[in-house]
Order: sequence, then structure tokens, then C-alpha cells
Amino acid sequence: MTTKLTLTVEKSVIEKAKLYAKNTGRSLSELIENYLMSVTEVEVDQKMSPKLKKIVGSVKLPKNFDEEKELRSYFEKKHL
Repeated sequence: MTTKLTLTVEKSVIEKAKLYAKNTGRSLSELIENYLMSVTEVEVDQKMSPKLKKIVGSVKLPKNFDEEKELRSYFEKKHL
């Protein structure tokens, strides 16, 4: 269930965030929801670097993405 939320944020920050959301094909609501989920989740891996924690969830992969196939292809190109 979704709920409406009213926030007070600097106008320049909102403008930049809207542009970022548009350029990444997401909505501002989605960005904020993902951020709130990430900061409120129980830390599963305490050893994750702060830089990695910051970008987790920022990449959207297609539903049919085959990680093994992509890794294999990458290593074949790299080592051949």
C-alpha cells in the first residue's frame, strides 16, 4: 500500500533530484522510497564499503538479465 508523504526540501535539491530521476528513467518517489528502504534495512553485510552501500539499488536490470551469461561473455572477451 502506498501513502502520500509531504516533505520540505530545498528547491535546488528537488530540481536536481527530478532531473536525475528523469535521466535514469525513474520517478522521484521511487528514488526516495529506495533511499528510505536502504537506510532503514538491517545491515546484512557489515563489511560492505560505504561507497557500495551508497549505490546499491541504483541500477535496474532487465527481468530477463542472465548474470552468468554476461559474466562468461565478459571473461571470454577479456581473456581471448
